[in-house]
Amino acid sequence: MKKLIRKICYLSSLSILLAGCTSDFADTNTNPLDLTQDALPGNNLLQGQVFAQAQYVSVNGLHWRFQISQNLFSDIWCQYFATTASGFDSDRYVQVGRWADLAWGSFYGQAAPQIKLVEDLSEADGNDVGNALAKIWRVHAYHRITDYWGPVPYSAFGNGELSVPYDSQESMYNDFFVTLDDAVAKLQANAGGSSYTSGDRIYGGSAAQWLKFANSLRLRLAMRIRFADPGRAQAEAEKAINAGVITDNADNAFVSVDDTNRNPLETITDWGEFRMSATMESILKGYDDPRMPEYFAPAVDGDSDGDGIPYEGLLNGQTRVSLETSKNAGHSDLATKFIDVAKGGENPPYEIMNAAEMFFLRAEGALAGWSMGGTAQSLYEDGIRASMTQKTGADGAAIDAYITSANVPVLYDAGTTPVTDIPIAFDAGGGAERQLEQIITQKWIAIYPNGWEAWAELRRTGYPKQYARVESQNPDVGVDEIMRRMVYVQSEFDTNGDAVSAAIALPEMSGGDKNNTKVWWDKK
Repeated sequence: MKKLIRKICYLSSLSILLAGCTSDFADTNTNPLDLTQDALPGNNLLQGQVFAQAQYVSVNGLHWRFQISQNLFSDIWCQYFATTASGFDSDRYVQVGRWADLAWGSFYGQAAPQIKLVEDLSEADGNDVGNALAKIWRVHAYHRITDYWGPVPYSAFGNGELSVPYDSQESMYNDFFVTLDDAVAKLQANAGGSSYTSGDRIYGGSAAQWLKFANSLRLRLAMRIRFADPGRAQAEAEKAINAGVITDNADNAFVSVDDTNRNPLETITDWGEFRMSATMESILKGYDDPRMPEYFAPAVDGDSDGDGIPYEGLLNGQTRVSLETSKNAGHSDLATKFIDVAKGGENPPYEIMNAAEMFFLRAEGALAGWSMGGTAQSLYEDGIRASMTQKTGADGAAIDAYITSANVPVLYDAGTTPVTDIPIAFDAGGGAERQLEQIITQKWIAIYPNGWEAWAELRRTGYPKQYARVESQNPDVGVDEIMRRMVYVQSEFDTNGDAVSAAIALPEMSGGDKNNTKVWWDKK
């Protein structure tokens, strides 16, 4: 590919690495070792700085990159939020091309070269722990990208050629598990070791904690392919459990932030372009959920629907005309901790995985008959308990009362209906599908605001149930349907056209390059 993506941070300057990637450079489909080969080989400190920035940019940490990569796509499509800006068509199921192009470029122009750089250098230096960390992070970063698009450039990235072929999603997932095997073996052989201690934004370079993260990532990916490759899914999930996944909030994974590399929500909330969704209101309000004030703020206009609770959600897919009258004051913004620091916010670290997610994954596995170290009900309840402990100040008695509550979602506005009828208390006598809905709905609440992951799980399972949108401007996706994937970006057709065409011709892309074509693992 002549220009796989036009944007890359020139890694030879430590000051740029510390300040974040903001400059545009060209011709990035070359081995990034060539860019910094004099400075970085053998220099653990500088490699750690690259690794730190790779972690931040691969979750689209810079505010505008996060907005066009996640907030205006997956956050809206999983119905955490609804758009209040009239010109933002993504809530009406339009994949805005310039946003998608920038999202693609944010990954392939910044994150992918930095991850490759650290992985290649750590291998050349014989730094097994550092190499394991880079491999694990590569899997995490690329699984997000393939979950968005399906087949993408992966194994041949950085080949220095004018064309870069795409890998099928199935082959990528197979390689993810092999890569995790390699990384886990390196970490197990270096128990108690560490690398990139001052650079690692997540665990300070601790091999022991990265080992738990690797096993937990394996469990997430195993469950992702549950309906596409059940045998492999079960084997990988049980391997993860036997090796040890995250079970305590002390081991939750956050990408740290600072005064320069900030949590993007801290900035984009100030722009006033999204609010709580109606689906979120129906569920949290109906459950009388203690996490509601931890996630959202009361609406400025107060209790507009007369239910005595001033948290208000907006139905997704509002028309442009309706949004010409601002919806912001009448609907709930994010909670104080997520807003601009100048207005009392906290600039919290960016969460990428928590113990609650692991318990809910295990609950689903147990529901499928897998050996997950507990029953579906016990693990479901452990997931709620872990989330409540992490996200609220509720004591044990209050948490137990929530877990056993018969509360169900409520209508979000007069004249509407609740989004679903499932209670909090595990329906032990219900069918497996009803129990799965309970598990995924509580997972959706617990992993907030990770819309990237929530949208993937929505597509995989169909849960949580959503309200139909007011309007869809996408002929391939109706108001009561789910966006299934991102279509390929124009820059790839312009510069890597043969490879894109070959990807679209893959068997797993039989539906064509459309938003309603399911990715490989979306088989339920």
